[in-house]
Amino acid sequence: MSSNAKMHADELDIDAELVGRLVVEQFPEWAELTVTRVASAGTDNAMFRLGEDMVVRLPRLPGGAGQIETEQRWLPRLAPELPLAVPVPLAMGEPGRGYGLRWGVYGWLDGENVYDSPPSQLTDTAVELGRFAAALRRVDAMGGPVSFRGGPVGAQDADVRKAIEELGADGTHDATLATAAWEHALALPQWETAPVWLHGDLLPGNLLATAGRLTSVIDFGGLGVGDPAADALPAWALFSAGTREVFREAGEFEDEVWARGRGWALCFGLVAEQHYRGGRNPVLAGVGHRAVREALEEFGA
Repeated sequence: MSSNAKMHADELDIDAELVGRLVVEQFPEWAELTVTRVASAGTDNAMFRLGEDMVVRLPRLPGGAGQIETEQRWLPRLAPELPLAVPVPLAMGEPGRGYGLRWGVYGWLDGENVYDSPPSQLTDTAVELGRFAAALRRVDAMGGPVSFRGGPVGAQDADVRKAIEELGADGTHDATLATAAWEHALALPQWETAPVWLHGDLLPGNLLATAGRLTSVIDFGGLGVGDPAADALPAWALFSAGTREVFREAGEFEDEVWARGRGWALCFGLVAEQHYRGGRNPVLAGVGHRAVREALEEFGA
């Protein structure tokens, strides 16, 4: 999985030399460690391995510093309550050396992302990831920031309809079916109880497996509180009919939450595929396509 080229017009210039200068200036105790870029299809942050045991994470976009701050503040509080490993914040860097945002240093987590190396036991993965989502939802959410996917999916209506139009025009998806599924999602009852924690971005590239077994969840830039529906997204982005219900049961997703989750799968999938196809980010375009295909197949059944 690799996407080191710029995907946004306002993306910042980040390379190993810059990261090395930042580390030397702010954390001289690590000055002798090697800095190596980590290939990733992520769009919000660049990652560089620092020595053997650490990774540096830097926002790629001007408005991305809040993600680092959220991770650094909340991950240590959440980690003891979660059944899978999550990144351990070690330090937070300040702007400097031509880079204007805060950045983070974390412990390195071994494993292969499940996009590049699909788990050999998908049913077990469905159980483990479902239990993770349920456990996260049970943690006290008092004071948590609002997740970027914690509100109504309808806030993305204009982008989704544009994507349906473009992807329907060239035959990528059935525009009539996609519109019907999307309008069904918009009409669903909304979350009306107290906000709960959600990861917000449980995509295959943010899940790590070792020896075919899910071991870690990474990239908590979308961490926050709100409606947990978006954490049902992997049901369509990763799982299929044979394992989707296993994930649902383990994740304790109620009917209306699950239905709104399918709306998020459509939203993410349509917008990601429309924006990243054509070589801009083949990984996310592919995950988006799969999410839409699975959601539409289920909706039309």
